Amino acid sequence: MAVNRIPLDDVPMCRFHLRVTAVTTGGMFIDGYILGMIGIALAVWGPQVGMSALWEGLIGASALAGIFLGALVFGVITDRVGRQTMYTADLMVFVVCSALQFFVAAPWQLAVVRLLMGVAIGADYAIGSALLAEFLPRRQRGPLLASLNAVWTVGYVVAFVVGYLMRGLGDDSWRWMLVSSVVPAVIVLSLRLGTPESPRWLAAHGREEEARQVLRDTFGPDVVLGEAPTRPPKTPIAELFRPRWRRRTAFASLFWFCQVLPYFALFTFAPDVLKALGLSDEFTGGLTLNLFLLAGGVVGVVVMNRLPRRGFVIWSFVVLALSLGVLGVVPAPSTALVIACFAVFAFVVSGAGNLETVYPSELFPTELRATGIGFAAAMSRVGAAVGTFLLPMSIDHLGTQATMLIGTGVVLAGVVASVAWAPETRHLNLAESCGGEPAAPGFPVPATGDA
Repeated sequence: MAVNRIPLDDVPMCRFHLRVTAVTTGGMFIDGYILGMIGIALAVWGPQVGMSALWEGLIGASALAGIFLGALVFGVITDRVGRQTMYTADLMVFVVCSALQFFVAAPWQLAVVRLLMGVAIGADYAIGSALLAEFLPRRQRGPLLASLNAVWTVGYVVAFVVGYLMRGLGDDSWRWMLVSSVVPAVIVLSLRLGTPESPRWLAAHGREEEARQVLRDTFGPDVVLGEAPTRPPKTPIAELFRPRWRRRTAFASLFWFCQVLPYFALFTFAPDVLKALGLSDEFTGGLTLNLFLLAGGVVGVVVMNRLPRRGFVIWSFVVLALSLGVLGVVPAPSTALVIACFAVFAFVVSGAGNLETVYPSELFPTELRATGIGFAAAMSRVGAAVGTFLLPMSIDHLGTQATMLIGTGVVLAGVVASVAWAPETRHLNLAESCGGEPAAPGFPVPATGDA
C-alpha cells in the first residue's frame, strides 16, 4: 500500500506550529519592550542629571548599534552552528543585561549595557525568523511570520504603558522601568527550552537522518521536507552579493532601512517630538500614538495574505511619505493635524513593518536564510541608530519641519527601492519564494485575495 507523503510546506497546522510561533514571538515581545522602554525612561532620568541631547542620542542609539552587530555576526553563526543553540543563548543575555540596567550610575554605563542588549536582540531577529519560517506551512507562513513584528509592536506599546504608569515611583522610577524586562525574558527563556532544531538546516548540513527524526517526532512519519537542500557555502555572507542574490539582499536591506529609520527616530523620542510640535501633554499623546501602532500591527497580520507583498510594501511607503510630508510643509500645525498625521504614520508603519519578519525569510534559501535576514536587519539598524542619534540634535538645530522633511525623503527612497527590486512571494512555498527570480517590473495596484 502506497504511503501518501506530505511536504513540510503543506503539513496542516498543529499545536507544535502554535507553540513554536508563541515562543518565537515571545522573543520579539522582549525586543520591542526593551527598545520601547528607553524613551520614557530617558524622559524621566534625563532632566534629573541634565543629560545633553548628545547623550540622549547615544543611549537611544546604543541598542540599535548593538542590533547591527548582533544581526550581522550571529546570522552567519546561526547558519553554521544551527538555530536551536542560539535560540536560547540570546535569551540568557536578555536576562543578565536587563538586571544590570538597574545598577547603572552614569549615562555611559547605560549605553554600554544597552549595546550588549542590542547584540542579543539582533541575534534574535536572525535566529527566530529563520527557525520559524523553516517549520511553517506555506498557507500560514505570511500571517504567522507577520505576527513576530506585531508582537514586537505589542512589546513596544506595553513598555510605554508600563513606563507611563511607573513615572510616579520616585527618582529611581527609571531604574524600575528598565529592569522590568527581566520578567518576560525569564518566562520566554524557560518556554524555549526543548525546541527542536530546524530539519531544513539539518538536511542542508548533511544530517538527513536527524532531520527525518525531527519530522517524525514533531509531525509524524508521513511528513517530508519536499525540497532538495543544497550544501552551505564556506563563506555564506559573500554569497549575498553574488549575481543571484544581490538584488534581494539590496531590497531586503533598503526597504527595512527606510521603514525603521523614521520609526525609531520618531517613536524613541515621541514625548520630545510631540512637545516640539506643540502638544501640551506629550506623554498622553505618545500613549495615543502607541495604541495606533498596536492597531496597525494587528491589522497588518490580518491582511498579510490578502495583499500582494510587492504592492503592500510600495503603497505603504507612499502613505508614510504623505503623512510626514504634511508636517514638513505646514507651518505651526494644529494639535489635531499633528495627532492625525502621526496616527496615520504609526498605523501604517506598524502594519507594513510586519513585512520585515516575512519578506527577508522568503527571499533567501535555507543555507543563507539566517545570514540574509541578519544582514538585512543589520543594515536596517544602521538607519535606526543614525536616525535615533541625530533626531534630538536635528530638532534642536534644524527645527521640526526640516526634520519631518528629512524623514519624508527617507521613505520616498523606500518607494524607489521597492519599485525597482521587490519580488512577489505570496502563495509560493519556501523553496519557490527564494528562487532568485528578478522582481516584476512596473508599479502595482493593490489587490486582495485568499492565500
